[in-house]
Amino acid sequence: MNNALRTLVTAGSLVLLTTACSGTPADSSAPADATDPAGSSGSSGSSGSDPSTAPMSSVLLIGDSIAVGQSLPLAASFGESTVDFESIAAEGGGNVVGPFSEEQWETLPDQIGSASPDVVLYQITTYDWGTREEQAQGYERLVDTVTDAGAELVFVTAPPIRPDDFYEPHMNDLERAPQVAREVAQDSGGSATVLDAAEVWGPEYSQEREGMADRNPDGIHTCPQGAARFTRWLLDELAELYPGFTPPAPETWAEGDWAADDHFSAC
Repeated sequence: MNNALRTLVTAGSLVLLTTACSGTPADSSAPADATDPAGSSGSSGSSGSDPSTAPMSSVLLIGDSIAVGQSLPLAASFGESTVDFESIAAEGGGNVVGPFSEEQWETLPDQIGSASPDVVLYQITTYDWGTREEQAQGYERLVDTVTDAGAELVFVTAPPIRPDDFYEPHMNDLERAPQVAREVAQDSGGSATVLDAAEVWGPEYSQEREGMADRNPDGIHTCPQGAARFTRWLLDELAELYPGFTPPAPETWAEGDWAADDHFSAC
């Protein structure tokens, strides 16, 4: 395990303490539940469907490089459960609308089919650019593809970013994307839902939380602390959507080697 990172698990709280990821926060705002670094186990609010009666025995994650980092503790946590987990999140892509999405669609249906998931998690990406109509078409196409594969789709909103010159022209699109996903989910007949991760990240990018590194200083990605908080929150949300699923205790997965992965090297 990375010597720069230690894990402390205490009654109901998960705190990743790191000296490798430090610096002055770009924004001092923090979510309302800042007293619990692990995030609350309560629902942040989902839209699109009620708790499912379908089983959750296999989960597939789709997303961009933010999701790549989050896939690491997710894989560790699902490894302590009876649920299979696979990630096809991609650096510099992973989106179903916007740039590179047509290349993605050349392989995505086969990837979903081959994974045979019960649940597909799509974290809305930082490349989900386009008009409202283009975003709706991409999300509807994803719902149809996931449904045809016999699975249910769960959209997950992305963490807020600190836009650079690359992202600044597309911020209106990125801010609109969650609402478009909610509209698509509401019209899906129960095939899709949306989980709002604002409870984890707060309304604005903040590099630190409770004095610990939470987000990468690049303004986009997460550090191990943030990825772990997100994982615990997501597991609890999935337990509400799929009552047959019991999240593994944080102490069984939080202290794994995943936190030393090169993906977090800038933290």
